[in-house]
Order: sequence, then C-alpha cells, then structure tokens
Amino acid sequence: MLEKAKETLKLEAEAILAMASRLDESYVAAVELLFRCRGRVVVTGMGKSGLVATKLAATFSSTGTPALFLHPAEGNHGDVGMVTSEDVVLALSNSGETWELLSLLPVLKRLGPRLISLVGRPGSTLARESDVVLDVSVVREACPLGLAPTCSTTAALAMGDALAVSLLEKRGFDSEQFALFHPGGALGQRLLLRVADRMHTGEEIPMVGAQETMREALLEMTAKRLGVTGVHRGDGILVGIITDGDLRRHLERYPDLLTLRVGEVMTPNPKRIDAGALAVEAIRVMEESKISCLFVGARGEPPAGVIHLHDLLAAGLG
Repeated sequence: MLEKAKETLKLEAEAILAMASRLDESYVAAVELLFRCRGRVVVTGMGKSGLVATKLAATFSSTGTPALFLHPAEGNHGDVGMVTSEDVVLALSNSGETWELLSLLPVLKRLGPRLISLVGRPGSTLARESDVVLDVSVVREACPLGLAPTCSTTAALAMGDALAVSLLEKRGFDSEQFALFHPGGALGQRLLLRVADRMHTGEEIPMVGAQETMREALLEMTAKRLGVTGVHRGDGILVGIITDGDLRRHLERYPDLLTLRVGEVMTPNPKRIDAGALAVEAIRVMEESKISCLFVGARGEPPAGVIHLHDLLAAGLG
C-alpha cells in the first residue's frame, strides 16, 4: 500500500515537472490575455475537469482576478448567457473532445470572448478553436487501469494555480488586498488585525524622563510589565528606549547602574510603527530587528501606544 502511494505521488510530481520544462510563449500569452481581461474569467470543464475548474475560479477570484465557474451542461441550457465579449473563457479538457464543451463553441464564437484551453491533446478540436493553448498532457495516469483522471487533473490544477500566481504578481496584489477578500475565519482575522487593535495606550505606555535615574526606569518597567520603557526629554516626545536586556547588559559594566541618568543608558531613536499598520507587519519588523516591542506613532510626536510581541502572539499571529 505504501509503495503504491509513493508511486502515485511520484507520477503526479513528474507530470507537473514535465509541464514546467515545456512552458513557452503560449503561457506568457495566456497570462497577458487574462491580465487584460476587462470582464471576468469564465472557467469551465466537465466531470473531474469541472471540479478542478471550480477550484481555479475560486483561486482566481480570491487573488484579484474576478472569475466564475460555468458548468458546460448547464451552459448548453441557458447559463452561457453569463458570458460576455469582455470575458475570457478558460476551458479544461484532457481529451479536448468533451462534447459538452465543444457544443458551446459556436455560441462562444458569436458572443466574442477570447478562449484559452488547458488540454492534454494539443491537436484536439478544442485546442484548434482556442486563441491560446496550454499543453497539460501527461504520459500516463496514476490509476493502474489508466482510466481515472489522476495525473491529468493534477497537471491541470497546477497549471491553473501557476496562472493565478502569475496574475497575482503582475497585478501587485498584496496581503492587505488579500485580507479584504478573506474577512472571515482565522485567516481574515490574522490579515485584518492592525497595530491599533492590540497596542497599549494612555497610562499603559511606559515612559520616563531622560533626567530620571535608572532606578525610576526600572520601577516604571516593573509597573507596566512590558519589559521596556520609552524615554522623553520632558515634552513627552519619544527620544530613546530602555529594555530589560539593556539592564542586564549594563549591570556588568556599571555597578552603580541604578544611580545613572536614563539619558546616559538609553538607546536613541527607537523603531516605531504606524497605528494603522497591519499587525503582521509589526511582527515582521520585530523579527527582523530582533526586538520584542515597538512604540506606535510618528517620529517627533509623543507615542500613541506601544505594542509587544506577546500581544500579537496572544491574538493568534506569528
């Protein structure tokens, strides 16, 4: 059983790699056609190809390319009316001779959308009638009978995903746009959460004056329990930062550390982040800078808040 499973995975992986090796200008033409589409991408396919087409329509839609699925059989009974001349039809058929798809071709020609086909037989009828043809042929199916679509559906799915990713990058589609299309569930919460939603504000912000002693800074850090305190010069404007790590490092150098002025010990110009920034961006900044806390707000102004890495991890981020 394990050997058969390994063989199946190997065959499907080889089918995808074989496709990658034969990509050519037809792929570029398909991406350009989809990118310039002023309507929607209408993805269609029958049977197992139809299930793949349904998934691809969802993937396109969630990554910035408006798309919908057209069932070929229903299309032959009125649903083809959803197609306009502004659309691009992406048709999936391993044989390229699927009757339900071929019967749609005359009306599609009249309606005027451009046609891209993902076919296993580049010389098929569907391929000949297409504006762009993408070869998704496979040497053999993983099914021992050679009947059940396995490698062929995997190849079509992978090619469709490649198109979606190429379009995503070409559009400059970013994580904030992705969040707008995924507002529900953990994924949406992760992407939509902003720094302002989790930051500490008001009296919760640890701050000491530059002329105060390190003893007072330690008391402020202990009271606010964030392992950090900001430093100001009497006007509330943030000019420096002291962390519990600074305390440990300086204790070795200065036996009288607690009597020193805060301004002598602080790290100047601490990193900051805007309150409207996505929380995942705050995590990225902290990880890259190897810090665990960020003050919030613009430079030259009193901080609007402070956010700690633990606040974001507690929200399910990271």
